[in-house]
Amino acid sequence: MSACAPTHAADPTRPPRAPEPHSPPPAPPRRFRIAGADVSASIAVFLIALPLSLGIALATDAPLQAGLVAAAVGGLVAGRFGGSPLQVSGPAAGLTVVTAELIHRYGWRTTCAITVLAGIAQLGLGCLRVARSALAVSPAVVHGMLAGIGVTIAVAQLHIVLGGTPQSSVPANVLALPAQLAGLHPAAVSVSVLTLVLLLAWPRIPGRAGRALRQVPAALVAVGGATAAASLTGLRLPMVDLPSWSSHALAGLPEGPVLGLVAAVLTVTLVCSVQSLLGAVAVDKLVAGRPPGLHAHVGRSDLDRELLGQGAANVVSGALGGLPVAGVAVRTSANVHAGAVSRNSTMLHGVFVVAAALLMVPALELIPLASLAALVMAVGIQMVSLHHIRTVTRHREVLVYAVTTLGVVAFGVLEGVALGVAVAVAVALNRLARTRITHEEREGVHYVGVRGQLTFLAVPRLSRALHLVPRGSAVVVELDGSFMDHAAYESLQDWQNTHVAQGGKVEIAGRRLGTRIAEPTDGSHCRCRPWTPWRNHHCEPSAGPQPASAGGPSDDRERTGGTTGSSRRSGHQLARGISAFQRNTAPLVRGELARLAREGQRPSQLFLTCADSRLVTSMITSSGPGDLFVVRNVGNLVPPPGEESGDDSVAAAIEYAVDVLEVRSITVCGHSGCGAMQALLNSEPGGAQTPLKRWLRYGLPSLKRMATADRPWPRLAGRAPADAVEQLCLTNVVQQLDHLRAHDCVSRALAAGALELHGMYFHVGEARAYLLTGADDGEGVGTAQLFDHVDEPEDLPSPA
Repeated sequence: MSACAPTHAADPTRPPRAPEPHSPPPAPPRRFRIAGADVSASIAVFLIALPLSLGIALATDAPLQAGLVAAAVGGLVAGRFGGSPLQVSGPAAGLTVVTAELIHRYGWRTTCAITVLAGIAQLGLGCLRVARSALAVSPAVVHGMLAGIGVTIAVAQLHIVLGGTPQSSVPANVLALPAQLAGLHPAAVSVSVLTLVLLLAWPRIPGRAGRALRQVPAALVAVGGATAAASLTGLRLPMVDLPSWSSHALAGLPEGPVLGLVAAVLTVTLVCSVQSLLGAVAVDKLVAGRPPGLHAHVGRSDLDRELLGQGAANVVSGALGGLPVAGVAVRTSANVHAGAVSRNSTMLHGVFVVAAALLMVPALELIPLASLAALVMAVGIQMVSLHHIRTVTRHREVLVYAVTTLGVVAFGVLEGVALGVAVAVAVALNRLARTRITHEEREGVHYVGVRGQLTFLAVPRLSRALHLVPRGSAVVVELDGSFMDHAAYESLQDWQNTHVAQGGKVEIAGRRLGTRIAEPTDGSHCRCRPWTPWRNHHCEPSAGPQPASAGGPSDDRERTGGTTGSSRRSGHQLARGISAFQRNTAPLVRGELARLAREGQRPSQLFLTCADSRLVTSMITSSGPGDLFVVRNVGNLVPPPGEESGDDSVAAAIEYAVDVLEVRSITVCGHSGCGAMQALLNSEPGGAQTPLKRWLRYGLPSLKRMATADRPWPRLAGRAPADAVEQLCLTNVVQQLDHLRAHDCVSRALAAGALELHGMYFHVGEARAYLLTGADDGEGVGTAQLFDHVDEPEDLPSPA
C-alpha cells in the first residue's frame, strides 16, 4: 500500500466506493465574519457599559479599574461561553451592596478571592445542571431583593451627589442625611442635577429629530454632558482617578473567619446566579417579541451553560482584580433592541471596553465622580419597579415583597432573601390551609360553598356545614379551588351517598381531582373533557330506551329512530352541554364575565371566518371572552361596498368593529374542505337563483383571480395546494382581504396606521393554522401569497 493511499482502503466494513474521475476542489477556509447588526449593537452596549461600570465601581468603593475589568471579562468570557447568546454580562447594580459590604469587611484582595470562589461554585452548580431549580425562587423575593438593593444604592449615592461621603449602612446614611443637606457642595449638586436632567429628558425628545438623537444612549449623554459642563466652567470637583495598570491589585488569599467567608461566597453565588438566570429567561422573551427575521437564527438560552459561563467569568474577573460579574438587564435590553443576532455583539463590546481602558484614560479622568454617582443613583431608583409592585399586589404577595425589601435594607442581602423565602413559604402554607366554607338557603335549595384548597385540615369544618343540611333537601356544593386531597374527597363522597340514600338531591360544581363526583342514581353527568364533540361523549344519556355501548353512543344509533327521536336526542345533547357548562365552566369564568359585563366589550381583533361547524374560533386562537369580535358566514366572504343588494350585515359588522370598537386587526380565516368553495367550483351559469347562489356571487372574484394567469397562486408552507378546492380556499382569503380594503372605514384606518389586515387558513385535518405572509404590492395583499404554518409549541419560547 502506498503511503498516500487512504487509511480506510483496507477496512472490510466499509462498502467499496466508485472511483471518481476528478477530486472536488478543497473547500476554501471559512473566514470569521461579524454581521453589521452585531457591530452596531456592540457599539450601543459599549457606550452604556462604560459609564455604568465606572459608576458601579465607585458605588462599591472598589478601584475604578475593577469595573472596567469586570465589563471586559463579562463581554469576552461570559459572552463566549454563556448559554444566552444575547445577554450582556458585567458589573451589575444588583451586586453593589454585596460587594461594598465585602470590601468594607475583608478588603479588596479578599473580595476578589471571594469572587473567584463564587465562580467556582457556579461552575459546580452548572455541572450539576441545577439551573432550572434557581428559578423556583418566588418572583416576589427576587423583586424585593432588587428593590432593597436599589434603595440601598440610592441612599448611599445621594451623599456623593450632595458632595459628601456615604456611610456603611442605610440607617447610618439616613441619620447622616440632615447634616449632609446642611453642608452640601453647590458644584457637586449642579453637576449631579445636570446629569439627572439629561438622563430623564434625553429619551423623551419628541419628533423625528428625537428619534435620531435617541440612538445615542442616555447614560452616555448624561455623563458626557456633565463632564463637558464641568470642564468648560472650571468647576473644582473630585474626578475619576485611574491609576497605572502596573499598580492594579489582583486577588489574594482569602483572610477572615471561615464561616464569614463561606457566607460571603454563598451570597455572591446566589445573587449572581439568580440575576443571570432570570435575565437569560427575559432575553428569550425579548427576542421572541422582535420581527421574525431578527430572531429566526437566535437560539434559546441554555440555562446550565449560562451558569457555567457566568462561573468562568467570575473566576477570571476575580483573578484579574475585577468586580463580580452577572447578567445586566440594561445592557442586555439595549443589545436586543439594537438588533444583535449573535454572541459576537457581546464579545465585541468587551473588546471595545479593553481598548477604552488602555487608550481612553485621559478622557475618562475628566468625568466628575458626582456625575457617576447621580447615574448610579438613578439606576438604583429604577430598581424599585412600580410594575413589580403592582404585579405582587395583584398576586397577593406584597407581604413577601415588603419583608424581603426591608430585610435587605436593614440587615443585608443574604439575610433579607432568607427572610423573604421564609415568609413566602409561610404564605403558601397559609393559603393551602385556609379554606372558607359557607352555608345558605335560597328558595328551598341549600348552597354549601367551599373556597380555597380542600385538604384534611378543612374536613371537620366541611362536615359541620354539610350536617346542617336537612335530610331529603336539594343541595348544591360549589367547590372553588384547584386542589382536593384524598381525605376531603372521601368525606364528601360518603356524605353525598348518605344524603342521596335518604331522598335528597346533590349537585357538585367546580374543580375536584379532575373528575366529577357523580350522583349514584343519575348517569347523566358527563365525564368528558371540554371541547369533546357530542358524538364522542363517553357517557350514557339519561333519556332514551337504548343502553349505551361501551364506546358511548354510536353514530348508527344517532342516525336511527326517526325524526322525532333524533330531535329528542339533539335537544338532550344541547341541554346536557348547557348543564355541563353551568357545573364545570361557569364557576371558572363567572368573575371574568362579570368584569366584561361591567366594562363592556373591548376586543382588539375582528375575526371573519366561515360558518363551518368544525371551526371553533376560540379554540384555534386560544382566545377567551372579550378577545375576538367574530363574524361568520358561508365561505368567509366580504361583499365589496356598494354591492350588498340589501344585505349590509357584513359591512355593518366591519364598520362597527373599526369605528366603534376600534379594533387594531382584522383577520379573514378560510379553511380546508370548505363547502362554499366546492359549490363555487361546481356551480353552472343559469338556473334558479336561490339565497345560497345569490350569496356565493361574492366569491366569483376569487374564481376569476384563480383563473388569471398573471397572478401568482397562493402556496401553503412552500408547497402547492393539494387540489382545486384548496387552491380556491387560499385564493379566496387573499381576494376577501382586497374587498376589505375597499371599505371606507378600513381604508381610513389603514392609512392612519391604526389597523392591520391578516389572512389565515386552518387545515382541519391537520389541526394546523397558517398565516399569510409576503410583500404588499399596493393593490393586493401579499404578492408572494405564501401561507406559512405557525410554529409548533416546542419551537416557541418558554414563558418566564
